[in-house]
Amino acid sequence: MARLGALIALVSFFAGPATCGGIDQIRLLGPQAVNLWRLQNARTLAARTPTRDATQRVLVQQDNDENLNSNPPYEVSDGFGDSDEPHSELERKFPAHWFTQPLDHFASYSEDGGHTFQQRYWLNTRNYRPRPDAPVIVLDGGETSGVDRLPFLDTGIVEILTRATGGLGVVLEHRYYGRSMPVNNLTTDSLRWLNNAQSAADSANFMANVKFPGIEEDLTAPSHPWIYYGGSYAGARAAHMKILYPDLVWGAIASSGVTHASIENWEYMEVIRRAADPRCSHHLQSSIEIIDALLDVPVSRTAIKALFGLEALEHDEDFVSLLESPLGAWQAKVWDPEVGSTRWDEFCDFLDKPFSDPGVAYNEELNLVMLTEDLGVPVPVYNYARYINKNYVSQCTSSIEDCFGTYDDAKFQETSLDQTWRLWLFQVCTEWGYFSTAPPPGHPRIVSRRLTLEYESKICRQAYPPGKHFVVPPLPNVAVVNALGDYDIEADRLAIIDGEVDPWRPVTPHSKYARDRADTILRPFKLIRNGVHHYDEYGRRNMSEEPPEIQLIHEEMIGFVSSWLEDWKAEKSDMN
Repeated sequence: MARLGALIALVSFFAGPATCGGIDQIRLLGPQAVNLWRLQNARTLAARTPTRDATQRVLVQQDNDENLNSNPPYEVSDGFGDSDEPHSELERKFPAHWFTQPLDHFASYSEDGGHTFQQRYWLNTRNYRPRPDAPVIVLDGGETSGVDRLPFLDTGIVEILTRATGGLGVVLEHRYYGRSMPVNNLTTDSLRWLNNAQSAADSANFMANVKFPGIEEDLTAPSHPWIYYGGSYAGARAAHMKILYPDLVWGAIASSGVTHASIENWEYMEVIRRAADPRCSHHLQSSIEIIDALLDVPVSRTAIKALFGLEALEHDEDFVSLLESPLGAWQAKVWDPEVGSTRWDEFCDFLDKPFSDPGVAYNEELNLVMLTEDLGVPVPVYNYARYINKNYVSQCTSSIEDCFGTYDDAKFQETSLDQTWRLWLFQVCTEWGYFSTAPPPGHPRIVSRRLTLEYESKICRQAYPPGKHFVVPPLPNVAVVNALGDYDIEADRLAIIDGEVDPWRPVTPHSKYARDRADTILRPFKLIRNGVHHYDEYGRRNMSEEPPEIQLIHEEMIGFVSSWLEDWKAEKSDMN
């Protein structure tokens, strides 16, 4: 019983009142997230019935490289039964169009053979009024299929701004994402054209040369004013477009734009720790510190992992990385209940449940759930384990090590086109960073201190072995991103909009590390009260149905964009 007293003292110490204080920053796709992607992907595949030949069309031209898509256009299976026929209401409402892009904007024809690919885009013409000063509102698709952005074309920020300005709305899919795929596989060499400079050049080429189907007018930039919008990574791209191509981009809106690339991102979780309900934050903080302490002791290490159903998981880092997974639900919060997630509140409620399992040993006097005769844990730790079991471990249909282990390099070396997790992770490993690590020693935390930079970044070496033409750097070259302005990025007609409790806020111009700025019509600088991630991108067709803070930001956005367009007309009038 002496050991029991020591362990009880240990958990009682860590279960004491939490103190607040600290900093803020970001989270990202690490090795455990790839495991979870696989599990989700397997469930999605099992739930779907393939249609036609279960194929996805990828359009390409002029190819002599085995890594590049072949000519003529052909079909490649994506495993999801995603045929050429639109299979959602929004895809039927907004049919896709295609624009030919060079694979490499910075190579001569003799160097790359003139390889091209087809970039997908969509149009909203319902508000368009033909006239010499008609604007084009383009939304950058960012690091996902452009189909995922169609709601913003229909009722979100693109519809809001085109309705107010009589403009044409566009969603432009990012190279390598969705069906804008220029290569046949996702090897290290094949991914070498997936970078910030090439994707920005795609957008510039599109703006300067696109001929929109069904529209007689030439709406190319700079003969018409283009307003470039993006949220999150695409928000940083919107800001970069204004800096890199000011002659083409009349105005830009960077919503939750992550303009500061960073190797580590421990402050992402710090935002959550400080912004969450204090009781939930306390449960998380105390639970993680208890779990870390129990992992340090051989006699309790197996017992605590077994409580979570993960005793067969060899590496403790993999164990605590899986425990971090529910915290991503904070970013999924959205003001609109029709599209937002309630998973964060459900998780917090689960941690706070009173003990009610009659078949489990419980020391009522000490308020501990007994794992062994000598070892007990507070009820929130027990609830945490039940949540992980129910929502993650239960999804595993093979061995625990196969589902949640991350030390087998072979798991991360499949390079077929359906391994879409390889795309954004490649950008992380080469230019953007944002590895989700523990905070400095002694700092309050809701993630394990075992989440080190070495653990979180090892997947870059595992997934991207050196190629013949390209080698992923030991750590991301974040300087190429930060050279475009970093925290201080600014320009006339560049709007910065962020969320007050967005976990990505610390790498935006609203970071505590950035200087404060004036909010003006020419250079808007706005923070959405209680906003999380790019809250302004979502919208209702009837704006009166939106919460007051969302109505306000949308009215302000209409105001400054309208002013920018008046400036464009005035400038053109002066030139004439």
